[in-house]
Amino acid sequence: MPRRKGAPEVNAGSMADIAFLLLIFFLVTTTIETDAGLDRMLPPMEPPEEDVVIKQKNIFTVNINRSGQLLVEEELMDIKNLREAAMGFLDNGGAASGSPDYCSYCQGKRDANSSDNPGKAIISLKNDRETKYSTYITVQNELVGAYNDLRNREAQRLYGRDFTEMEGLYLNPETPSSVRDDLKDKVKRIQDLFPQKLSEAETSRN
Repeated sequence: MPRRKGAPEVNAGSMADIAFLLLIFFLVTTTIETDAGLDRMLPPMEPPEEDVVIKQKNIFTVNINRSGQLLVEEELMDIKNLREAAMGFLDNGGAASGSPDYCSYCQGKRDANSSDNPGKAIISLKNDRETKYSTYITVQNELVGAYNDLRNREAQRLYGRDFTEMEGLYLNPETPSSVRDDLKDKVKRIQDLFPQKLSEAETSRN
């Protein structure tokens, strides 16, 4: 009677190599998502040499409650109107003509009860601890958009191009150094016309 043949053996000697190659493949091809952050510069640790007095009219207050409602300058406001209201405040130019604070390029209402000039205008944002993150980001985008829209206007007036395009090229490490050198002073000049002074007040617990 012929001997029954056993099951064929599988050579597992290279399985570890195959698993290692598959691991490398997935590490190389897999996209790892990262959370997008907010570009903010923290104040210096050193206290100012002298007290800075800020007039209340130069502060634009934006409060977000736990329900996502906006209270802008103590009045309820729809978020779709926030950018326009912030631009009106930043571009007001309320300082009197001949004053050291007079803004020659401002195109706002020049209301004496609102901000003197963009350099003194501060937007103060306060939110509740239970405010939805999506609402917080949307409000942030609208406020930053107000600055960018005004900067784009001045960049078009002075250089015939948008500030956001110029800044993007300047910050791109792949941009040739000669182009970045040309953009450096232009970007700074526009930023100085409308400095981004967006302050976040202490979060409310209520």
